[in-house]
Amino acid sequence: MSCTSLLIVCFIDDCGDHVIVINSADIAISEEEWKKRVYFHHTGYPGGATWTLAWELHSKDPTLILKKAVYNSMDGNLQRRYTMERLHIFSGENVPVNLLKNVSNQIRQIRPVPKRLDHYMEEEIKKFPKLIDYPKDYILR
Repeated sequence: MSCTSLLIVCFIDDCGDHVIVINSADIAISEEEWKKRVYFHHTGYPGGATWTLAWELHSKDPTLILKKAVYNSMDGNLQRRYTMERLHIFSGENVPVNLLKNVSNQIRQIRPVPKRLDHYMEEEIKKFPKLIDYPKDYILR
């Protein structure tokens, strides 16, 4: 498994289905979204409202962006908090053993995680079909 993939696994426990999400630190949001998306939090006291940018929230806790996205997408009824207790989000691949021993299946990703260009081997680059063969004296800018 690639370390940059967001993996979702499910397991069934006595009290219902649980969902484990690992590598939440590697979520991808466009550059504009990192700068402009704002998350709201209120302490419950007068004047306790705070607005935090996505990159600030991600630097504090990488799991909070995903947790807030799932929480806000659910219906706003009394069951929402109890359902969120069965969601386990981890920023890395370190998952407690008691959660991993109950894993029953793994949800495949919608599309494969792209590979960075500097992670390709020289043989893979040479085997890749070329569209154009540039002359030897051509200067690429």
